[in-house]
Parts: sequence; C-alpha cells; structure tokens
Amino acid sequence: MKEFIKNLKTPIAIVGMGKSGEAARRLLLLAGYAPESVLTFDGKLESAHFRDPQALMTQAGPRTLVVSPGVPLASPWIQEAQRNGVTITSEISLACATLGNEKLIGVTGSVGKSTTVSILGAGLAAFSKTGFVGGNLGTPFADYAADVLENKRARADWVILELSSYQLENCEGLHLDYSAITYFTSNHLERYDSLEHYYQTKWKILSLTRSALLLNREGGDLVGYSNKNSSPQVQVISRKDASLVNLHLEQAELIGQHNQDNLALAGSLALQAGWPQSAIDGMKSFKGLAHRLESVGTYKGVRFINDSKATAMDSVLIAATAAHDTLQRAGKLWLLLGGRDKNLPWQDLKPLEGLQNTEFVFFGECRQIAQSKSTLPGKSYASLQEAMEDILAQVKPADTVLLSPGGTSLDAFKSFEDRGNVFKEIVQSFAR
Repeated sequence: MKEFIKNLKTPIAIVGMGKSGEAARRLLLLAGYAPESVLTFDGKLESAHFRDPQALMTQAGPRTLVVSPGVPLASPWIQEAQRNGVTITSEISLACATLGNEKLIGVTGSVGKSTTVSILGAGLAAFSKTGFVGGNLGTPFADYAADVLENKRARADWVILELSSYQLENCEGLHLDYSAITYFTSNHLERYDSLEHYYQTKWKILSLTRSALLLNREGGDLVGYSNKNSSPQVQVISRKDASLVNLHLEQAELIGQHNQDNLALAGSLALQAGWPQSAIDGMKSFKGLAHRLESVGTYKGVRFINDSKATAMDSVLIAATAAHDTLQRAGKLWLLLGGRDKNLPWQDLKPLEGLQNTEFVFFGECRQIAQSKSTLPGKSYASLQEAMEDILAQVKPADTVLLSPGGTSLDAFKSFEDRGNVFKEIVQSFAR
C-alpha cells in the first residue's frame, strides 16, 4: 500500500455519502484510520456527521477532504479549504494507492461510455477469472480495493473503469495502460464554465494514459477536438478499419450503428491489449444495458424501448434514429421527451422533424422549454404517467414507443433508473 493513503492528515472528511463516499470510508478504515478520525458530510443525508459545510470546517477542522464526484470542486468552501492547506483527494485516488500489478483501461465520453465499458466487461469475463469492471458504472473502485485488502477477491489482471468528467477532475495517482473516448457533445453545462471547459476535463484522460488513447471516429465533436490537441498517443478508430474486418462485429447482438462504433472501439482496445479471440466473442454476445436502448418487449403488437439514460441531445438523436430505422412497415414512432432541463441545446433535436410517422410527446418539468427550443410539434403533459396513458390509448400494432427524454430524471424521480423502471411498470400494466 502506497505511502499516500497511509499518511493522510486527519481528521478526514468524506464529502458526499453516495456509493463512492461509502466505498471511500470503508477503504480508509481498512487502511488503519480510527473511525472517529473519518467524518462524513452530506447536505441531504441526516445520518451524516455534518450537513452544513461551514459547521464541518469550523467545528471539525478536517485536514483532508475526500470529495465525491457529484460535489463540484469549484464549491467556494472547498476552494477555501484548499487555499488553507487542506488536502483534496478522491475515492479513485485512494483506490489507486492500493494497486499492485493490475493493468487498467479507462473509458470516458459524453455518451456511450457505459455501453462501451460493458462491452469490454463482457469480453473480459470471457477469458479472465479475476477482472474488475466498475468506476462510474456499477461498483466503486474503492470497493474493489477494499475487497482485495480483505482477501475477499484476488487482484485483477485487468481493471476496466468508466470515468466521468467529474471523476477526471480529481484523480491524482490514476495511471491507465490504455484509454478510450467514445463521444464529445454538450453535457453537464450546469457544472462547467463552457463547452471547451467540459471537453478539456474529458481530454485529461490522455495525460493519464501510458500507451494509446483510442477515439471513436463517429464521436461527434471528438475528432475535430483531437485535431486541435494532437498527440502521437491518439488513434482514431472506425468500424470500417481493416484490422476489425475479420472480427465480424456486424454479427453482434447490439442494434444500431452507434453500437457498431462502440463495438469497434472496444474491439480495438482488446486487440491493442492482446486479449484472446474469446474476448471478441464475448463482446459480440453482449445484449445491452438496462435503461440504454433497452428492449422492454413487444405487447399487443407494440414495441417498447426504454432509453431513460439519454440525458444529452446526441443520445436522443441516436436513439430516435435507431428506433425509426427499425420500425415495422406502417408503424409509428412515439418519442417521449422531457424531464428536467440542464441547460442543454434542445434546438439540436430539430432535425427529428424530418422523421416520417413520428409523434413527439413532451412531459415533465422542462416540457415547455424542450418543445419551444426544439420547435417539434406534439402534445405536452405534466408527468410521464399522463403522457403514457394518452399514448397507450392511441397506439396500434407495429408502433414503437421510445422513452429517450433528453432531460434528467430529477424533476419527478430519484434517478434515471427509477424513471426507466416506472416506464417499464406502465408497459407491464398495458401488457396485462
């Protein structure tokens, strides 16, 4: 275990007690810190030691802050703490301080990173008995580290990490053998000063990478951005590359051209890393993630697709195009848009008006903003439930109902998973 994690100044305060914060606390206790020296802060959680940042800093006087990804480092009280000599670190950095001979692959991007990481995970599972897949997706990295320290699992031969822009802001000690970026498009502009600031944060993954950084050629603004920030480590990957032809990725279970791009990126990483053919076969067998173009089923002749995770305009465009391209003859696409706005360019959805046989249905807190900026025609409803009731009263066999909202779920739901599950429950009621 590296000196970094052994020699943190106490008291230590974990800022944000979601999965990442809980994992950090567990790892710190395993590293030998006394429970009374590891404090917890969460503005919304009553069980946290502190809920007010000023009370935390004045009463407890922490000398180290382990800041969870969801808490902006730009918060004035965190900036003041840093100026006063308080160490700022993260769950990712704590986990990195426990590593041995693991090889790491990191994946980031505005959209597509969870699917690409999961494709890689399916490939890894086909040949490795020890591999770990997690980070922003699924299991926190610190939980992996804690499991290793407690001898609950063997060290991984390969670690696959999904890395959000928030995690890349604060990841000292993270070193990747290979990395990939899936896509660049507008996202999280409520947190960043500009689109350039957001892209710069994502691009930081290059400085963490020892070997190659692979980019998706069809990744929105990605290739254009890379041309302005060129590096010999960067490789642009296309699904048409000669090196991928013999992999026959077109035979994969996943539908949509965007998933062919995700498979190309994952397959290229596997080739670079020297993974066996069984890994490619495992990737091609992957059927997709919940809430990401997830097939809910076909009932009474109507197909339902849950894409609740779509909270960026490019995600919506990709999902709508994939669903429309696979419509049955004479079928209609019902596209549900809305949720909570996060200062995104709804006007980018205007090209969808060219999709024939498509009904746009707006719902939730930002329904008026979404419709006004996109200029798309359609009815508007206060809630997802109301919107679905009206749609289900009109659908006919061969139709497709797609939830790909664009807005976040936090106007009416705990998470995008919660929103997607409610959608699926409504569908199941229709099916009965």
